Amino acid sequence: MLFKKKKVTNGTRHQVNLKKFLLCKKAKIAKVLTFGKKNSQGRGDSLGRITIGHKGGGHKNLFRKIVFQTNNNFSILIAHMYDPRRSSFLSLCFNFLTKKFYNILSTNYTYPGSIIFSFESYPELRLGSHASVLNIPTGSLVHSLNINKKIKYIKSAGTFGVLIQKGLSHCKIKLPSGLVRKFPLSCLCFIGSISNSSHSSIVWGKAGRSRLNNKRPHVRGVAMNPVDHPHGGQTSGGIPSVTPWGIPTKGKPTRKKYV
Repeated sequence: MLFKKKKVTNGTRHQVNLKKFLLCKKAKIAKVLTFGKKNSQGRGDSLGRITIGHKGGGHKNLFRKIVFQTNNNFSILIAHMYDPRRSSFLSLCFNFLTKKFYNILSTNYTYPGSIIFSFESYPELRLGSHASVLNIPTGSLVHSLNINKKIKYIKSAGTFGVLIQKGLSHCKIKLPSGLVRKFPLSCLCFIGSISNSSHSSIVWGKAGRSRLNNKRPHVRGVAMNPVDHPHGGQTSGGIPSVTPWGIPTKGKPTRKKYV
């Protein structure tokens, strides 16, 4: 749910924030799942070379440990929590079998008190449950695709994939980008879509909030010197658009397309 701030200052004139009154603010039982971690500064070596542009600074925040694969699990959802390091919310769950707490990516329309199943022998097909694609019917919405014990696809707020076809050994899933890709039937995923679907409608309102979020200003290549960027040292035009390392940015694919 979104709300617009009063026009008290220039920074709040167009600011649109997210209401977090339904989120758990203080969960002392989840302290064991958090630990300190240094923010990314965009530098990759000891010489201070920039490997990721427009990163640096930012407010200190804790890292939340998240479980992406829950096999033979019977849990109850306790609370939804905010994670400053990602766009989606987190769900704090308690496993009745292992008697432990853990965090997962929150699913839309799941609420405190919801039961989460994850059994390979008798899967329970409900929102938020974790199961293999083999046991999920065609046409279902899925997220957090898990391949080789690592989550690789559909992790951002409000996104989901659609299971459009199943074969003998592989299935086809439509990703949020529109790309249809093959996956093995043994891969695991959560049923439903990722929470915080109104994340894209948030308006920061001022540059200071972006700096606190570890984002530095974007500088155009034509505004730089030739030593800093291929576009630098001349007026606009006359050269195709490239990255600071000379790779074309328009018209050339940067990754393989799988069908």
